[in-house]
Amino acid sequence: MTYVSALYGGGGWPLTVFLSPNLKPLMGGTYFPPDDKYGRPGFKTILRKVKEAWDTKRDALEKSGNVVIEQLRDALSAKANFQDVPNDVAVLYVDQCVEKLASSYDPKFGGFGSAPKFPRPVEDCIMLYKFRKHMEARQESEAQNIMKMVTHTLQCMARGGVHDHVGGGFHRYSVDECWHVPHFEKMLYDQGQIANVYLDTYVITGDEYYSSVARDILDYLRRDMIGEDGEIFSAEDADSAEYEGAPRKKEGSFYVWTSQEIEDTLGENAELFKNHYYVKSSGNCDLSGMSDPHNEFSGKNVLIERKPGSLMASKYGKSVDEYYGILGECRQKLFDVRSKRPRPHLDDKVIVSWNGLAISAFARASQILKSGPPGTKFYFPVAGCDPVEYLQVAEKAANFIKEKLYDASSKRLHHSYRNGPAKAPGFLDDYAFLINALLDLYEYGGKIEWLLWAVELQVIQDELFLDKQGGGYFNTPGEDPSVLLRVKEDYDGAEPSGNSMAAINMVRLSSIFDAAKSEGYKRNVEHLL
Repeated sequence: MTYVSALYGGGGWPLTVFLSPNLKPLMGGTYFPPDDKYGRPGFKTILRKVKEAWDTKRDALEKSGNVVIEQLRDALSAKANFQDVPNDVAVLYVDQCVEKLASSYDPKFGGFGSAPKFPRPVEDCIMLYKFRKHMEARQESEAQNIMKMVTHTLQCMARGGVHDHVGGGFHRYSVDECWHVPHFEKMLYDQGQIANVYLDTYVITGDEYYSSVARDILDYLRRDMIGEDGEIFSAEDADSAEYEGAPRKKEGSFYVWTSQEIEDTLGENAELFKNHYYVKSSGNCDLSGMSDPHNEFSGKNVLIERKPGSLMASKYGKSVDEYYGILGECRQKLFDVRSKRPRPHLDDKVIVSWNGLAISAFARASQILKSGPPGTKFYFPVAGCDPVEYLQVAEKAANFIKEKLYDASSKRLHHSYRNGPAKAPGFLDDYAFLINALLDLYEYGGKIEWLLWAVELQVIQDELFLDKQGGGYFNTPGEDPSVLLRVKEDYDGAEPSGNSMAAINMVRLSSIFDAAKSEGYKRNVEHLL
């Protein structure tokens, strides 16, 4: 991807790159249609041209591939010019980041930027950090402005169709600006991070709404995404068959509803439910021109809450508790009906880094949610379990990684597991995200064994990935000759980068240990920054 982006000024999926037999890239591009159209060559044309070029200009092709790789290697070998971080750099960069995010904030529907809208927890995290800094400086109005952006975003996400109201958890992203119609895939790395942001917001606001959404995500994972030995699976697909034996799968089939299906299932409460979730007989994917441009969901409904529950409760002459109780019972009934549909494919491989993100959320929830007032009512799909059960989930998942994905003699991690560990070694993200999870397990659960393992893994991470001269961490260990570029990733996107997480881990480790050990962590993190 780095090669194609550098050569053609941009990349994207699906990616096609042609490699020589010794795995050097020769040419590539993104999204070639099957046949020539719109002035773009089709894939068959590309294949013929590549074969022709390989037959007639092989040497020149290989040479140019080598040159590009060498240039990329130079460009990517970023080095720190000095060891110390200037004192004002953190304040300066945080302010720049927050300013840029705030300028792209959508005051109507929440979130930063326009459609498609991704729930990107790293953005909310920096806003919450800035909120805290404003509060420390007694700048209350600035703090509240920032907080409003975060809470409004989180509320719009949770009310939108990007949130699975019936089964819990969040889909990958929304195709429109109003968080309504999602790309229906569910990814583990999203669930762990999103749960943590709702937990953080609950800690600051004390509002049970946010703790309830965090529980909703974690309960979805417990119910649908955890194996017998505590391992946490990777993803659920977007597509599934509309009915048993259907010739092809369709996006969202498992999750969407016709008005008739809801009436047949819910009986006397159907009208209340339909009003609450904006369900219409013609289908409800009409809130934006981007929601369903090809009419794929005609007559279908993606559940979305457009009005506050308290307002709807008074409309029906019910108390809020009674109203939410009815909605919970309705969701349970729809869940039971939905469970009989053909399920989307479950990607049941176990990835260390993504498990790390989820373990962190479960560990933190086990303590944070203890502060909820006694007698709190929970409504399906929230289970309302004792928060200590979340710690058990976190510890079981960490033990699975230690038993199945960790080599005690070499002290190294494997990257993933499915019917046995994969051949791929652990990457930087696997070490950094797992260390972060182990520090959370230690802080929120109290067992010293998790801290000791985190320290041990940090030593191995430094051995395998640290650029001792230039500072920072490479993504790969550099032991496989077919990996042509050792990239230092610094971009926080759908997941935080391994370097971001490593920096946070070392700051935390340096605060736990005494002088000599602490200094080593501080030196490495300053060099990285």
